[in-house]
Amino acid sequence: MADTQQADDDAAATTPSGGSDSGTGSDRDARRTARLAKRISAFAASHGGSADGQIAYLGQRGVRLVLVAQDGTWGDLVAPSRTQAEQAAARAGITLHDTFDGELAEKVHTGPYEWSRMAGIQLGGPPNA
Repeated sequence: MADTQQADDDAAATTPSGGSDSGTGSDRDARRTARLAKRISAFAASHGGSADGQIAYLGQRGVRLVLVAQDGTWGDLVAPSRTQAEQAAARAGITLHDTFDGELAEKVHTGPYEWSRMAGIQLGGPPNA
């Protein structure tokens, strides 16, 4: 995960063609934030009722929101901006951490699938096909 900071998301929104956004983008952003919040809530509910998260900048693609549930299950979502990820996390009621180390990393439980994927080709795990 990259620890670089994302450029200011709150700058004036523009469409891909470079023009100013006329309000339909804000409706789209609100729906996207609501969908992210719903997915975060569903993940937390299906894995013990709560979750913690950490946001990492991905570049032009957006940000990665890594979730760690109460039972140690982890997953991630990609959001178009840090602001949307933060709003979705707040809406879902999860705690966000600044870094993915220490307390948060200790909560993650990895199973045989993750270990075989990490070892992958080196130890005869499933191929990355």
